[in-house]
Amino acid sequence: MDIARAAKWWFTSRPDGGIVLGQFPNPALGVWLAATLWRVVADPTGQERSILDGIAIGALMVWALDELIRGVNPFRRLLGVLVLVPTLIGVFTRIT
Repeated sequence: MDIARAAKWWFTSRPDGGIVLGQFPNPALGVWLAATLWRVVADPTGQERSILDGIAIGALMVWALDELIRGVNPFRRLLGVLVLVPTLIGVFTRIT
């Protein structure tokens, strides 16, 4: 398989045949970004920090699951897995 054919397979949108690396708008990613920026800028502590962490992690997991399940091409689905797995590992290591 040559590189051009492999790239086409990875990045071609199955529904419409276009090349897709990213899509806009993406509400879950927007929520993650807003919560992360708020955490960095405001540098909250205590309960406010925990709430922002929970919102950011939850939004990132929603985005990753959405990409895994409904991603338009193999690249987007793989991206969902590559974000979801370390995020879940991080959540479970904090719980234990």
